[in-house]
Parts: sequence; structure tokens; C-alpha cells
Amino acid sequence: MSASSQPHKRSRWRLEGRALVGVPMVLLFLFLALVGPWLAPYAPRAIDLAHELEGPSLRHWLGTADNGVDVLSVLLTGARTAGLVGVSTVLISFVLGSALGSISGYAGGRTDLILARVTDAVAAMPSLVINVALLALIARPGFGHMIAALSATGWVTYARVSRAEVLRLREREFVTAARALGASPSRVLLLHVLPNAMGPLIVQATFGLGGAVLAEASLSFLGLGPGAGASWGALLDQGTAYLLRAPRLAMIAGVAIAMTVLGFNLTGDWLRDALDPKESSD
Repeated sequence: MSASSQPHKRSRWRLEGRALVGVPMVLLFLFLALVGPWLAPYAPRAIDLAHELEGPSLRHWLGTADNGVDVLSVLLTGARTAGLVGVSTVLISFVLGSALGSISGYAGGRTDLILARVTDAVAAMPSLVINVALLALIARPGFGHMIAALSATGWVTYARVSRAEVLRLREREFVTAARALGASPSRVLLLHVLPNAMGPLIVQATFGLGGAVLAEASLSFLGLGPGAGASWGALLDQGTAYLLRAPRLAMIAGVAIAMTVLGFNLTGDWLRDALDPKESSD
């Protein structure tokens, strides 16, 4: 084997390793988000004061939390909360950001200047602070409120990525040819430019799912999560109150959040390198 082929082989192994680790973690999370509440042995808010803060047992596989709530049931139901908020937030942010960014990059001129400045203004403000401020205005935040708050800042990254891709693609030969054949600007953008810009946007959406799960957990940890559903962040918050008596509560919630975010990040790295091998690090 030549020396020049060794870096390429190592890069391929790293690429396959990310896929082998990240993709199963993502699939497991999505599976639990779909069927987790049906697999839960108890209702996530079922109170059993006689078994409060007990360790793992045959009755409660991961033990119980405050008021005897079954930790496994909270964990499985919390996956549905994280999945619903994460997927909905990314979908809204993806559509809104891609639309604004592509219009900005393709139109150019004053339209690009205005949209780019709006994007920069939103990006300049800390997203968590904006999310907290928006949810703090609502007495009892629900799923819709949290999704709207996260989407209010989540679209910015997609707008920047789509604008950069459209600026790169709008002068390519196939775009020039479509214009020469009389295609309207909207047709050129929708049928020729945007499909070729999907790769980086899909990669960003993968990273964004991990970020949305972490953001939902952070807001729930602060007491701003959807009150109608169980949450990993709320379980982590409860665990901090019993670190000396029952440290497993915080550990279980923290590991669930960390492994989910790690899975999406590894999958995003794999997709980025697979869709654009030139970006793969040696």
C-alpha cells in the first residue's frame, strides 16, 4: 500500500466509524420518540409515595424520582417531547430560513442587503436569552409556544447557509442556461438552484436536531418547558435537588441528552463528509 493511500483509508475509516456510531443512536432516539410513551410501564406522572426515590428494582427498572414517579416512564415519554419539539423546530426553521436565504442570495441588491441585515441582527442576540424572554411572557408554556420560541432564532443558520449556497450557484452554467431559455427567476430558483443547495442544508438540519433537543432540555431545566409533557430537562432539574441522595436521576437524564446530541453530531459529520468529500478532514 502506497503512503498516499493511507490518509485516504484512515479518512474512510473515520467516516464509516461516525456512521456506525451516530446513525444507530439517532435511529434509537427517533424510535423512542415515536413509540416511547407506549413502551412506558407507568404514566409519567403516576405518583407512588410508598416507593419515593427508590433504586432500580423489578418494579421500577431505573428506580423512582420525587413522589415515586417511575424514571423509566419519564425517560421514554421525555423522548417524545424532545423529538416533537426538535423535529418541529427544525422543520419550521429549515423552511423559513431556506426561503429567506435563497431569496436574499438570488435577488441581490437592496433585497439582499435588508434580509442579510435582519439575519445578522437576530444572530447577534443570544438565542437562549431570546427563548427564555419569549417563554417567560407566557403563564403556562406548551409545545406550540416552545416550538415558536426556538424557531424564532433557529432559522438564522439555515438562512445563512442557503444564501451562501445560492450566491455560489446563481452564476453557474446550468443556471445561466436556464435563464437563456426564458425560465422565470422563481422557476430557476426553485427547480435549478435550491435542489443543488440541499446538501449543506440537510447537514445543517442534522446538527440542528441535536441543538433543538439540547435547547428543549435547557429550557425545561429552567422551568420553561411544556407543562403537559415529561421532559429530560425537567428530570435533570429534579435530579440536581437530590444529588446526594439519588445522583442517578441527574446521571440518567444527562446521559440521555448527551448521547442524543452526540448521535446527531456524529451523523451530521458523516453526512457532511459523505455529501462533500472535499470537506473531509484527513
